[in-house]
Amino acid sequence: MEGSQHDLLIAIVNQGFGDQVMDVARENGAKGGTIINARGTSRPEVENKYGIVIHPEKEMVLILVNSKIKDKILYAIYEKVGLDTPGQGIAFTTHIDEAVGLKHKKVKKNEEKQEEKEENEATNDELKEENKDS
Repeated sequence: MEGSQHDLLIAIVNQGFGDQVMDVARENGAKGGTIINARGTSRPEVENKYGIVIHPEKEMVLILVNSKIKDKILYAIYEKVGLDTPGQGIAFTTHIDEAVGLKHKKVKKNEEKQEEKEENEATNDELKEENKDS
């Protein structure tokens, strides 16, 4: 299977801001994503040092995006729901080596090509056997 042209964008925001992340992502080319409830942790000295309060209830937003548009989406999310906003979000990406289920028709087409190749090989083998017998 050839390498993927997709990246996984992960945004972690305060609870209630996951939909805003998805709205921004869709406005910039994403098709959809998954919002997962999560719980954040921090140490009080970190909160004091940076002057922020870490709200424990979080939402993680997972969005599989085409690698060509990941930067555009990532920075749009940061502008609208980043650390300096009430969403106090962070976002990052990681490359996806392989993905299945995204292009069902392509996978099916490859399966059909493989079946056709196997049928052709079987037919060729039969013809070789017939020629031997002749």
